Amino acid sequence: MKVLIVSDTHGRDTKLEEAVAKETPFDMLVHCGDVEGREFFIEALAQCPCCIVAGNNDFFSDLPREEEIMISGNKVLVTHGHYYGVSMDLSRLADEARARGCNAVFFGHIHRPVCVEKNGVLLVNPGSLSYPRQEGRKPGYAVLTTDRDGRMSVRQEFLDR
Repeated sequence: MKVLIVSDTHGRDTKLEEAVAKETPFDMLVHCGDVEGREFFIEALAQCPCCIVAGNNDFFSDLPREEEIMISGNKVLVTHGHYYGVSMDLSRLADEARARGCNAVFFGHIHRPVCVEKNGVLLVNPGSLSYPRQEGRKPGYAVLTTDRDGRMSVRQEFLDR
């Protein structure tokens, strides 16, 4: 299975369209929040199942605050992350995912790519396609693939500015 993971597009679609074109085909798109009213566009663009959660800038949105999804037998928590203090530390988020029986969590908010294991949980932040904050400031996203046994591997990808 191939999953495109994005976050923090903030209503700006150009780099999202670029990432989708580059990674097509994929089986699922996960957006970790701050879509700013563009969820229907994102679902139409992806042309596959989508999981989209609300971020701290998704005011008046009907999007869920977080979701638990299954990917090739792996339970994954999808959240924006701002309710878990991810700007300061990832421990609370990892502990919450672990307490829910999740072996991975996808999150946004910090606009910087992260792919680490903490307390037995894989934490993935794809970075931001619109306002990246890491060194070099390249728009980023992540691609998760699973093998036949459900083992997950993640690669971070970057687009030109």
